[in-house]
Amino acid sequence: MVTRIQRRCTASGLVLLAATALLATPADAQENFYKGKTVNLVVGYGTGGGYDVYARLVAKHMARFIPGNPTVVVQNMPGAGSLRAVNYIYNVAPKDGTAFAMFSSSMPVRSILGGNKSVQFDSLKLTWLGSSSSFAGDAYLLVVRGDAAGSTIDAVRRPDGPLLVIGSSGPGSSSYDIPAVLRDTIGLRYKMVAGYPGSADLFLAMERNETEARMVNLTGLKAVKADWLKPGSPYKILVQFGRKTRIGDLPDVPTAQELALNASARGLINLVEIPFELSRPFAAPPGVPADRARILQTAFRDAHRDPQLIAEARNLDLDISPIGPDEVLAALKSVDKADPNHLEYLRKLYAGAKE
Repeated sequence: MVTRIQRRCTASGLVLLAATALLATPADAQENFYKGKTVNLVVGYGTGGGYDVYARLVAKHMARFIPGNPTVVVQNMPGAGSLRAVNYIYNVAPKDGTAFAMFSSSMPVRSILGGNKSVQFDSLKLTWLGSSSSFAGDAYLLVVRGDAAGSTIDAVRRPDGPLLVIGSSGPGSSSYDIPAVLRDTIGLRYKMVAGYPGSADLFLAMERNETEARMVNLTGLKAVKADWLKPGSPYKILVQFGRKTRIGDLPDVPTAQELALNASARGLINLVEIPFELSRPFAAPPGVPADRARILQTAFRDAHRDPQLIAEARNLDLDISPIGPDEVLAALKSVDKADPNHLEYLRKLYAGAKE
């Protein structure tokens, strides 16, 4: 016979078990899901460049903050200035929380502008994790060989001056698009040589004198070619982009804003610089289950607060000034407030990007 005390104990035990299960299920479920799994971090550029360095740093440390501690593996997928990678993550990659991507900061603006069939994603529907850098301690630089005929701003702006030979990965990349913006806003005269697979190839092209210049982030330059910044280096920096004021490391290098030909040109520069607020963006596919999206977003945030990541980034001279998904979306939505003529300019500029 079951006594009243036994019934009470049994009932209390069942309630306690149910409550414990209810509290433990979400965390346990995610740990069980991720434990032993591999999470792919797709990078839209080749190995050795600034994006690749950031991606590998994030992959190394973010895994520790995901329940179950999965292995995070970097998969390089260069092509069309990272358009290939973002199209892949949006349309092909699994939407279960086991894949996310890093791509050019200019890519999210493309879907907002519209008008390009190669852009097969909606940046406002991506599952945003955030950006490792908001450019607080970085700048996008036009670096030239010191022995180039156009090794000064005056030379490359002079109507009868030499054309600066600039290397890039191709249409759709910042290395291709920003020189065009500089042409139309500060008067830069150049010849573009496109098709280099990644940043390492662009550096090598300059060293071999195949090209005379390239665009590169200051942090990326510090990470792989720090000697280019030393006194007496055979390389020079002509312009810094993505900043309203000169960065402290380069007090003698003018910003594009300072060199703008007129007020309209300065307004266009302001628009094009918006993506630099999310200069190292990370996003997962649309449709990731909400609980796993939160896991990835939280892990991304916590990794960037982690002393180990911060110390390693400091050793690599990387700018860690992270923003979260809400700030990314706010920056993208601000594009709608720009001058319609400037938006049309960007549509035409980006129309050449191919998958």
